Amino acid sequence: MKTVTILGCTGSIGTQTLDVIRRNQEFFSVYALSAWSNESLLAEQIREFSPRVVWFGGDSSRLAREYPSVKFVTGEDSLSEVACSGEIVVVGIVGFAALRPVFAALEAGCSIALANKECLVSGGEIITKLLREGSGKIVPVDSEHSSIYQALRGTDTTGVRQIILTASGGPFLHTPITEFPSLTPEQAVKHPRWSMGAKISVDSATLMNKGLEVIEAAHIFDLPESRVGVVIHPESIVHGFVEFDDESSIACLFHPDMRQPISYALSTLAGIPRLVSTGVPKLHLPMQRSLTYYDVDPARFPALELCREAYRRGGGACTVLNASNEVAVNSFLERKLRFSEIVPLVSSVLEQFPGTPSDSMEAILEADRFGRSATERELKKFS
Repeated sequence: MKTVTILGCTGSIGTQTLDVIRRNQEFFSVYALSAWSNESLLAEQIREFSPRVVWFGGDSSRLAREYPSVKFVTGEDSLSEVACSGEIVVVGIVGFAALRPVFAALEAGCSIALANKECLVSGGEIITKLLREGSGKIVPVDSEHSSIYQALRGTDTTGVRQIILTASGGPFLHTPITEFPSLTPEQAVKHPRWSMGAKISVDSATLMNKGLEVIEAAHIFDLPESRVGVVIHPESIVHGFVEFDDESSIACLFHPDMRQPISYALSTLAGIPRLVSTGVPKLHLPMQRSLTYYDVDPARFPALELCREAYRRGGGACTVLNASNEVAVNSFLERKLRFSEIVPLVSSVLEQFPGTPSDSMEAILEADRFGRSATERELKKFS
């Protein structure tokens, strides 16, 4: 029996993690939960899973009265402390906010099932250093990185020519580019294959999400970004390929359901056989009449090359890229920015960045502040 802490328990990753635990209670129990604002769902989860500790971003006084045996905490420092509890930590928090908790958990030598790409994009240098020098461990939960990890069985990349991540292409794969300026937030969040939060859905529509995943993969698998390829695969059945020097390839296939990579990460970190009960439908390949692939059109998806440029620049460029994108996507969701302006805005901010090291938490936080403030200034030119 392993205890599990879930950061972001009311989001998509958090609720699916709890479903996996629900199906495998002989292996796992919940130690701690964190949620930002969904009090009603959090209350249901506390009632069912009986955590010892709960971090809540809102007023927890009502919950504390209802569940007196639970320790309720709040505040940024407390979230990092919660991240160091439990034998396995599932990080389902969206965005840069996950960096401090992940850093604290790795410093404490924790085992992390990581479903947040932004912390590796922004803090890849310090996180990989912690992984090399400490006892902490990360198993990726993003379906693409999980598929590569599964294909390699956690070994190194000796003999690997390249890895290839797949992208669905999002809701606008075949939409005329001339219509991009008029696309709405409601259209952008309707992902054709995955059920995800608003921010990551917009990132999938611009393919910024895949660009961030290229950066993440370069850090996780210790490869240059030039050996991390991307192809469009609308069916989202094949999640990643590994191409070897002997001309062979291994691909990982499963239905577009995050419970599969969550289950794999939990069982790997727990040191137990692959879990049987995931709730994911069996993949019957004869029923898949076609699996199609397309090269990425840089005119339709300029975000991918922008992410590669940021990675090649090094220093704090990836931190600025991520920060600017978070502000830009939020502005689009608030109808302050057009869909077609998201990537140009981020590109404009990245051009202004003078470049700084990213070898400390302070340097990363400073680059993040630059990216956000510069984006807010540039927004005025796009309004």
